[in-house]
Amino acid sequence: MKKKITTIAILVIGLLLIIIVKPCDKGKPYNSYFANLNMELKKNGPGRPVIIVDLDNLDKNLAIVKKQLQPSIKFRLTVKSIPCLWLIDYILTKMNSQHVMVFHGPDLTYLANNSKNYDILLGKPMPINAVKEFYNSLKPGIQFKPEKQIQWLVDTPARLQQYCDFAKQKNIRMKINIEIDVGLHRGGITTVEELDQMLNTIEKNSKILQFSGFMGYDVHSASALAIFTSKKKAIQNAFNDTMTRYAMFYNYGKKKHPALFDGNLTFNSGGSQTYMLFNGTLPVNDIAMGSALLKPSDFDKPLLSEHVEALFIATPVLKRLEGTTIPFIEVISNLMAKWNPNRQVTYFMYGGGWRAHYYSPEGLIDNTIYGFSTNQAIVNGSRATALQVDDNIFLLPTQSEAIMREFGDIIMIRKGRIVGKYPAIPQ
Repeated sequence: MKKKITTIAILVIGLLLIIIVKPCDKGKPYNSYFANLNMELKKNGPGRPVIIVDLDNLDKNLAIVKKQLQPSIKFRLTVKSIPCLWLIDYILTKMNSQHVMVFHGPDLTYLANNSKNYDILLGKPMPINAVKEFYNSLKPGIQFKPEKQIQWLVDTPARLQQYCDFAKQKNIRMKINIEIDVGLHRGGITTVEELDQMLNTIEKNSKILQFSGFMGYDVHSASALAIFTSKKKAIQNAFNDTMTRYAMFYNYGKKKHPALFDGNLTFNSGGSQTYMLFNGTLPVNDIAMGSALLKPSDFDKPLLSEHVEALFIATPVLKRLEGTTIPFIEVISNLMAKWNPNRQVTYFMYGGGWRAHYYSPEGLIDNTIYGFSTNQAIVNGSRATALQVDDNIFLLPTQSEAIMREFGDIIMIRKGRIVGKYPAIPQ
């Protein structure tokens, strides 16, 4: 009798484990937004993977930023996050700005040769060979003036000396913005002694070097650890520490070298994850951002909770198969499909391997057993996902930077309709 009870108990426990462990169906069809967008792409799209910017959602994010930024702070757009000249000009017009931040040598050359109005701050220090390449690549007759429109970021006294020697050799004047370490520890000067040395070099070479300000990036503040306090308080405390350190460099430099601190200088900080923490308090008067305007998945942060996603990948379904069948383990793979409702259907999509997450319809998953492919990626889902051949799978990129250059023209939509196609800045 006891043995029979034990057997029944084991069966009951086993049944409960099956119920608990067995995956539930996570599949859902498109919502109305993606259903409409899918129809538009099937009707007017190119039939291949595309990157999409929703201009309505972009406008919503721009309105949030515009409302948040204080009048004393300049908006500066990061080109690496929005690598499309049409979009850059669209955003700058909306924000009443001509200020951009550039992180890539070819981007700098492209902007200089194709525009005349930008005020450019480098977002990272360029090797001297990249500086030489830039000047050698300028087209004759352009209206762009590097000596007035580019602030070269310099992180060490040694690099400043390289730039100084180059300026002497080329008989040009260069604006110098000094990178300061305000807590991120990704380079930049760490002591006022280094700052003093660099400002002395600029003063001694004032005919070829011009001090233009500081850049002190504070993105680490948004990742502050909350151990004995709330996350919000931890972020605010970390931010306050960065601003205290920023002010230390600013106050020292202004006291020791007052003549250099006259005029319209750029004191840059902030970014997509921290811009809302700035209240206009000096010395920071310039904030560069870009990703928050499109909100890829890496920027789904509490401080950006009001922002909406404005960047998607869409790619057609090439093939739809019932079940999931994998070579050499057909029997087991079919059992897996029966066990997991989210493997009831197999879709092969056009392309794959992007830095992105499946977004719509809901419940789509990779099949890691079948393998990785950038040609025809295999995607599983339940029948509830309701996709057919030529429908589109929508993905949310993790970042906007490199991925926007991978698809050719960038598709602009408004109210669910394609309203334009514009090229990314070439690499």
